[in-house]
Amino acid sequence: MMTVILFILIFGVVVLSHEFGHFLLAKMNGIHVVEFAIGMGPTLFSFTKKETKYAIKLLPIGGACMFEGEDGLETENGGGEGSFLKAGVWARIATVVAGPIFNFILAFIVAVIVVSMSVTDLTVLSAVSEGSPAEAAGLREGDRIVSLNGERTCLFRDIYLITLLNKGTPIKVVYEREGEKFETELMPVYSEADEKYVMGVIGGVYEKPEGLAVFRDAWYEIRYSVRATYKSLGLLLTGQFSRKDVAGPVGIAVNVVGKTYEETKEYGVQTVVLNMLNIIMLLSVNLGILNLLPIPALDGGRLVFLLLEVIRKKPIPPEKEGIVHFVGLVFFMVLMVVVLFNDLVNIFGA
Repeated sequence: MMTVILFILIFGVVVLSHEFGHFLLAKMNGIHVVEFAIGMGPTLFSFTKKETKYAIKLLPIGGACMFEGEDGLETENGGGEGSFLKAGVWARIATVVAGPIFNFILAFIVAVIVVSMSVTDLTVLSAVSEGSPAEAAGLREGDRIVSLNGERTCLFRDIYLITLLNKGTPIKVVYEREGEKFETELMPVYSEADEKYVMGVIGGVYEKPEGLAVFRDAWYEIRYSVRATYKSLGLLLTGQFSRKDVAGPVGIAVNVVGKTYEETKEYGVQTVVLNMLNIIMLLSVNLGILNLLPIPALDGGRLVFLLLEVIRKKPIPPEKEGIVHFVGLVFFMVLMVVVLFNDLVNIFGA
C-alpha cells in the first residue's frame, strides 16, 4: 500500500510541474486552457473555474493541459480569441517548451533539498584495486579524477557512468595530485563478477556542502541525471539495452519506488524521504528530456512544427499537423501496452 501511495505522490508531483508549466505560460499569453488534468482515464473529481475544467483522473500516469484550438480543432475560423492557433508563434513556442522547462526547475529545486540534507560523492579515489588498469596507469589513493575522455567528472557517479558505458576502449584520464594535473591512459577490463567493464578505482570520499556550494552540487546532480538519461536513450536506440533494462509506470512503481522504500525504511524517515526525492529528481529530468524529443504528440514534436512556422513565416496547415500528432498518440498508446506487458514480464518472470 505504501508503494502505491508513494508512486502516486511522486508521479503526481512530476506530472503536475510539467502541466503547470504549460498552464502558466498559456495563461500569461492569453491562451484559453480548456482542461487541466492530472492522471489519465475516467475522471474521479473535477470542477470548472473561469472556463477551465480542473480534473483528477483514475490512472496516475500522466496528465494534460488542453488548449482551445490545438491539434487542428476549430480550424475553420481559428477558434475564439483565446485559441492556441491565434496566439503568436513565439507565445506558442514558450507555452510548449514551458512543460519540460518546469520539469528541470522542479528537478533543480529537489536537488538543492537533497544536497542540503546529504553529502556529495567527490571524484577523489579512496583506493585503487591491486593489479587493476588504474594501478598500472599510475593512479593511486587521494588522486582527484578531473575528466575521462574529455568529459568533466564532477561526482564519482560520473566516473562510474562513463566506465559502465565503456565497451573495452581506451580511456584518457586527467587527474590531480597535490595540486598538479597529470594525464594517463588505461584500458578497462571486463569483470565477470560485476558483468561490466571496470578501471579498478574506488570512491568513498564525501563532503558536506556549505553555503553556495549547495547550489553548485545541486547543479552537478542535475548534470549527472541529464547525462545518464541521454546516454541511456542512446544505448536504447542502438539496441544495447535489453527489455529488462526498460521500465514503464508499473515497473517504476514496483522495482524502483517499492524496492527503494523496502530497502531504506529501516534507516528512518529521512533516508526514505531523501531516496524518494532522488527518484522525483531523476523522473523529472527524464520527463523533461523525453518530451523535448522531436516525436509527434510530444512537446518536441509540436516544437518542430512551430520552428518550421518561424522558418517558413507561415504555419503548417493545422489539420495536417493534427493528423501527425494523432498518429503519434496512437503509437504511444500501443507503446504503453507493450511497456505494461514488459513490466509484468520483468516483475513476474518470463
